[in-house]
Amino acid sequence: MASSTALVWFRNDLRLHDHEPLYRAWRSGLAIAAVYCYDPRQFGHTAQGFPKTGAWRANFLRQGVQNLAENLQKIGNKLLITTGLPEQIIPQIAERVNAKTVYYHREVTQEELDVERSLIKELATLSIQVEGYWGSTLYHPEDLPFSIQDLPDLFTNFRKSLEKKKISIRPCFSTPSPLPPSPDAQLTLTPPPSEFFPAATMDSRSVLAFQGGETAGLARLQSYFWDGDRLKNYKETRNGMVGADYSSKFSPWLALGCLSPRFIYQEVKRYEQERISNDSTYWLIFELMWRDFFRFVAQKYGNRLFDRGGLLNKKLPWQQDQVRFEIWRSGQTGYPLIDANMQELNLTGFMSNRGRQNVASFLCKNLGIDWRWGAEWFESCLIDYDVCSNWGNWNYTAGIGNDARDFRYFNIPKQSQQYDPQGDYLRHWLPELNNLPGEKIHQPWLLSATEQKQWGVQLGVDYPRPCVDFHQSVEARRKIEQMGVIT
Repeated sequence: MASSTALVWFRNDLRLHDHEPLYRAWRSGLAIAAVYCYDPRQFGHTAQGFPKTGAWRANFLRQGVQNLAENLQKIGNKLLITTGLPEQIIPQIAERVNAKTVYYHREVTQEELDVERSLIKELATLSIQVEGYWGSTLYHPEDLPFSIQDLPDLFTNFRKSLEKKKISIRPCFSTPSPLPPSPDAQLTLTPPPSEFFPAATMDSRSVLAFQGGETAGLARLQSYFWDGDRLKNYKETRNGMVGADYSSKFSPWLALGCLSPRFIYQEVKRYEQERISNDSTYWLIFELMWRDFFRFVAQKYGNRLFDRGGLLNKKLPWQQDQVRFEIWRSGQTGYPLIDANMQELNLTGFMSNRGRQNVASFLCKNLGIDWRWGAEWFESCLIDYDVCSNWGNWNYTAGIGNDARDFRYFNIPKQSQQYDPQGDYLRHWLPELNNLPGEKIHQPWLLSATEQKQWGVQLGVDYPRPCVDFHQSVEARRKIEQMGVIT
């Protein structure tokens, strides 16, 4: 009989650094079979018919998997890439390579948990052991000062509790090197079909030429922290919208596990020792804590995260308006800040955090459209799609999630003037408004006929008129929500 092996199943953890399953497999002393399985269900469609993994996200994923294969090869191993249902494919491969144990990272939401449970059940019939580890957050859930079921529902309380008790961050696992070679087994691997990866040429106006994979993620960290010395100003610049370095842009690599949040934390601490420790260095850790919070919230509430009524089970009358949703989705609302951000999303797969808050608020609080439609469109498009952060943030914005205080919305014209005072971002994505001066570009619907002629922008022809009156629509939605809540 062939020698026993250790099988490492890669999922949303496409890295070698700080990878406990890989580290444990390496320490077992057995040959290692590293496997990535493209799940065709992830390339199906959402409830509204959007591609579940759209072109931008699919190609970023493919780059990440390919980079993982390259990095494994450099340390003596080979990534086995195949396609199929992991709960069926992984046991088949495990049996063929005579795996003693399957190592993997655990997830928290339903689709992923269903796969895990089915996989564990199938492996048990083959007498193959399973070891699942936690590796997606900064804080380990076993170190929290409360159980997941007792998780505070307000982020501020969550953060203060961790900081008050001085909960420490576990150290990173070292990167194994070299790895023992892959087992010599005759395997039939099914490469992913080309239709999983539609052609996608990123617009040259993108804030960054995003490249998937651990190598690119580590290079981005090196560039942002050390070469550009940007971390010291992070808090002051993070709400920007134009350019590569107003924020870290780590989120795409975090989403696929190409970067470990603990490694980022470790580098922040090194930066504080070697460069400067200030509000900005703290704030990047603060943002990682938000990411943790949403993942723990998803673990606590389960599928309520995806329900129409959200975490609060709040019965609000959402509209199913396909026409207005398409206006929002295509960036034709007549509100430049909304339209520019949606154009950026559609043409690059990315949008700033400030932009996401504004477009989500507009969909929910001005158009009153079912928030889940927006969450699904983000799921399809965003290269940094993270199921917990995406759906948690949409719950929050829709007023049915954490910290749902009264009726909150973003004042879009005011936000536009505050965060893009000269209109640079708007012109970047809406060239039809190029000629408008800064004081006019934020509210083009106020242009007189003479001004429209003067600056070459004819409303309703060159640029759409507003699809709703901003303040009237907000007040109407406020009244609807106040009257429509069923207790």
